[in-house]
Amino acid sequence: MQKLKAIIDWVDVRIGVKELIVANTSGYLVPRNINVWYSLGTVLLTLFALQFVTGILLLMHYIPDSEKAFASVEHIVNEVPFGWLFRSLHAVGSNIIIVALLLHMLSVLFMGSYKKPRELTWLSGFLLFNLGLILCLTGYLLPWSQLSFWATTVATDAAGAVPVIGSKLVELLRGSPSVGPQTLGRFFALHVVVLPLALLALIGVHLFCVRRIGISTAPFGPDARPATVGDSFHHEEHPNGIPFFPHYTIEEGAVVCFFLALLLAVTFFVPELFIPISALEPANPYVTPEHIKPEWYFLWAYQTLKIFPSKLLGLGAQGALMTFLALLPFLDRSPERRPAKRPLFVALYVIGLVLLIAISFWGHYS
Repeated sequence: MQKLKAIIDWVDVRIGVKELIVANTSGYLVPRNINVWYSLGTVLLTLFALQFVTGILLLMHYIPDSEKAFASVEHIVNEVPFGWLFRSLHAVGSNIIIVALLLHMLSVLFMGSYKKPRELTWLSGFLLFNLGLILCLTGYLLPWSQLSFWATTVATDAAGAVPVIGSKLVELLRGSPSVGPQTLGRFFALHVVVLPLALLALIGVHLFCVRRIGISTAPFGPDARPATVGDSFHHEEHPNGIPFFPHYTIEEGAVVCFFLALLLAVTFFVPELFIPISALEPANPYVTPEHIKPEWYFLWAYQTLKIFPSKLLGLGAQGALMTFLALLPFLDRSPERRPAKRPLFVALYVIGLVLLIAISFWGHYS
């Protein structure tokens, strides 16, 4: 501990690190009525960091070649010390991240935290959500299993519905007319280089917006009020708030521990929930399995394409929904954030959520 303190003191003399820590923690006030849903951002940062670490450990043994990829994953799981643990943590962790992202976005929507002056915070978070989905899609193919091969075939085939350029777009995604070695190479490059760099940049932008604009008050309880418009170049002040550190960080730490416990529980006791048996078979391009479906977070999109008479209409509906969500802060201009004062929005919110869940279950069992 003495050596660690000496190192910290040495750094502090040169760049004033202690002053920065105090200014951005104990000197930073958050709303007094802040609730547990605000902790999901810290949860996501922790889970992304864990994915980064486990991903590097897997890269030490993974071979991005269609002839060797599946065997390299088997080698990791069966022969590398604790390889099965790191592989399971990485696979299960990606699903837990999507759960946390969904909960984070749903809570922001319900509490109206996307409203002015937080439009850029919402947009950067919305892009992070979509980037997380793309990361999962590209990483899903890398084990080169029967399930991942055909699920990727189904997912990329949807792009063929785009008029005029559909076939070219599919070939661009796959690197060839069908999923093959070129697809694996492209998805590997995207998954380990391009998308992580974009993710880090977006996280930086999102955190800057959160810190600059400030955390919104919860629209519940006696402190609830309409959104603060104020001066958009200065973050929202909370003169009666509580220090971020150590008061709120304790609550955040508890929520982070809950999600880590959930991750470990699934990893140790029910890994087949996210790593099914069909994911343990090598890819066979000549044998199409029955009832192939994408991962659970794409089931709503998968079923939407089946509901509409053409894939083009299905893609158009999905594009309209995502565009509406991205532009919501610019469409919903009212400063009111309290759910009790927004009955129409709450009704549409509940109906949309129920429909999303119902269509996903429909896609799973259809």
